Amino acid sequence: MELLSVEYRDLTKRGITEETCRKWGYGVAEYGGETVQVANYRDESGQVVAQKLRTPRKDFLTLGEFRGMGLWGEALWRNGGKMLVITEGEIDALTISQVQGNKWPVASLPTGAAGAVKAVKRSIEWIETFEKVIFLFDMDDVGQKAARDCVVQVSPGKGLIATIPLKDANDMLVTGRTKELIGAIWEAKVFRPDGVVVGDELWDRVIDNKNAEAVEYPWMGLNHKTYGMRLGEVVTLTSGTGQGKSSVCREWQTWLLNKGHTVGIVALEENVTQSAQALMGIALNCPPHRWVENNITDDQKREAFDATVGNGRCVLYDHWGSLDPDNLLSRMRYMVKGMGCTHIFLDHLSIVISQLGAEYGDERRLIDNTMTRLRSLVEEMQFALVIVSHLKRPEGRSHEEGGQVSLSHLRGSGSIAQLSDICIAMERDQQDEDTKFVTTLRVIKNRYTGDTGVACSVRYNPLTGRLLEWEPIEEECNVPF
Repeated sequence: MELLSVEYRDLTKRGITEETCRKWGYGVAEYGGETVQVANYRDESGQVVAQKLRTPRKDFLTLGEFRGMGLWGEALWRNGGKMLVITEGEIDALTISQVQGNKWPVASLPTGAAGAVKAVKRSIEWIETFEKVIFLFDMDDVGQKAARDCVVQVSPGKGLIATIPLKDANDMLVTGRTKELIGAIWEAKVFRPDGVVVGDELWDRVIDNKNAEAVEYPWMGLNHKTYGMRLGEVVTLTSGTGQGKSSVCREWQTWLLNKGHTVGIVALEENVTQSAQALMGIALNCPPHRWVENNITDDQKREAFDATVGNGRCVLYDHWGSLDPDNLLSRMRYMVKGMGCTHIFLDHLSIVISQLGAEYGDERRLIDNTMTRLRSLVEEMQFALVIVSHLKRPEGRSHEEGGQVSLSHLRGSGSIAQLSDICIAMERDQQDEDTKFVTTLRVIKNRYTGDTGVACSVRYNPLTGRLLEWEPIEEECNVPF
């Protein structure tokens, strides 16, 4: 379409002078029976080849050859210089130019934040001729994300992001805060992508030993190997079927509760009532199935309840019908953020994957995705996560017959071993009458100290339901005892 004839005038509501508008080729014209604002876009020779129209309803239209257009204002300035400011829109470009006497190079995105990266890439050769490139976009989430996406397109160390207290540069001009606006430009910070840290900035983290402080396990042999359990770590507990993984978890949970920690329990093979009764059984030294024969009174049960589940620091997840990872992670996040949990137990990972498997198929991919998200959540929220995982069937002696466990036996995916800080395997021969109640705990991965191997043995007492650290003695030690 034929380009419009533009009239230059003050933009009173915006605080923009006619002089600034004339320099930039930004004016008003009649289009479709109404007055519109017009930004002239020029080619390398300075010829107007396209126009961007802004209606009173804030609709945007284009005339001429607008596709592939680079930054607005690029044709106004010579190549190179000390500093270039890039804004999100034309009005902000006019603003920045005006507060600097229309003498410093400024440009803006032709299609706003949505097309920011593409526009910067099209003009990257010109942009790179400047020593500093400052991105001053709108202060909303969309604008700031666009600024971060754009700044990494220029050479490292050259791109800076400016921040201001109001929504955009023109708001600063209209409210008379031009000194702050200019200051923000000159005080812009060199952008560094998330995750890139200069070593000399780490001193405060290095001397802050909060997360390095460990909570001991209830068994000394395990502490000698692992130096305890730390916040920000993922501990995987694994064994063959029926080896007592849940019993180990309950001992650890009760131990942590007694130490004053807030514990989250996601036990997917039992309901919250069963979980609560199991913890009460630890406090009573009597498993729930023996309460009747041992004449455990309601008063005793209440005392055990108040010492464990009812002490205000035990948080359980009632999971029935809600096992997808999205739901699990959101609940775990709430346990940490909203309920103050420092330790969470997920028992077990395999049931989450098996529930999804029929619908989504690829078990390995599901485990990889779930473990990555769990690891990220632990890093973000800095809590300790204990994951119970199953083993695949080995060649030779089975795990249920006391076969030795290795990392390669973890079921489904290498990501379980890869993303865990500590992996602890349980080994027990369920068929041996003399030792069927004795479980060996073997550390098969230890990122903290590197010390692996047998840590200790624990012995289950079927009368008390407890697992206590045990050392073999010379004489026969038959069970139950």
